[in-house]
Parts: sequence; C-alpha cells; structure tokens
Amino acid sequence: MNNTPVSDALALRATASALDAQCGKLPVPGDPHRSPNNIAVARQISELGKLITNLGDEVLFPPVTQDQEAHSARVITSFAAAVGPAGEAASALGTVAHQLSFLNQTEHLRDQPDARDARDAAMMAAEDALGTADTALREAADSLHAASVTVSPPSVRQQAARSRSTTAGLASASPSPAVPGAAAPADRIARGR
Repeated sequence: MNNTPVSDALALRATASALDAQCGKLPVPGDPHRSPNNIAVARQISELGKLITNLGDEVLFPPVTQDQEAHSARVITSFAAAVGPAGEAASALGTVAHQLSFLNQTEHLRDQPDARDARDAAMMAAEDALGTADTALREAADSLHAASVTVSPPSVRQQAARSRSTTAGLASASPSPAVPGAAAPADRIARGR
C-alpha cells in the first residue's frame, strides 16, 4: 500500500464505512425485517471479527517506507483506538446471541410464570446489549471518520484560500507608508460623479 496521507485517509474512511454498515445491520427488536435471530447475530459477530482482524493488521503491519510519514503515527493510533469499541460491539453481540439461545431453548416454557419472567429479562438483556453494540460501533466509526479528516491533506481550494489569507494578512499587517497627497484630488472625485 502506498503510504500517503490520501491513501491513509481513504483506508480510515473505508474502515469507518464498514463499521457504519455493521451498525446498520444490527437487529432491531420488533422490526419484522431486522428482528434478532441467532443466525444473523452469529454472522454479524463473524463479520465484526474480520473487521477487528483488519484493524489489528493495520496496527501490526503499517506500510513502512524509509521516510516514515509524520501522519503514520496518527493513522496507526486511530486504527488501534477503534479496536476497543469494535471489540465491545462484538462482545455485546455475543451477549445477544447468548440471550437468544436461552429464548430458543425456553420457548416451550413461555406460558409458565417463572419462565415468562426469565424470558422477559433475557429479552431486556438482549435489547440492552444491542444498544451497547450500536453505541460502540458508532463510536469506532466516528473516530475513524474524524481521523481521516485530520490525516487528509488540505484540498487545492483550501491551500489556495489559506495562501490568499496568509498573503492578505501579511499585506494588511504591514503599515503603509504615509505619502503626502495620497488622497484623491477633489476635482477627480467631482468628475467621477
């Protein structure tokens, strides 16, 4: 991989987008199209595992050049920081899978009062865990999106604007010499009307 600010910013954004996509796939209790089930949750845990492995690879195997770019440390740190929340999301999904397994195993007992209470508690635990996973995935994605902005080189427009503002600032900062007769003559003003 080419170790440039642009390529690093793209890698950060791509990983952030993958985490955003995982957030969008989270089960939603009560939604018939995204209701929690063991297979979907297990697939998502597997996908998150691959993302975590990719994050680890970005930290472990950063592109090495003779002239290590100054931005590289920020990129590595950003990928490393995203591992924690991504792992938290995977762990929360593990809790969801555990609670869903319990609900599947006790389905035949759902009409018994004791089992009903335990099943309600399991469903609440699963919903809490889904909330934790959502928050963690958003945190990881947001931090990578923010990091990509700090690593990206300024656009040509931004560089030009910065150059103009610096030049304008220098020009206005230096006092102009007082030249006698610098004001426009009165007859010139009258002719302009």
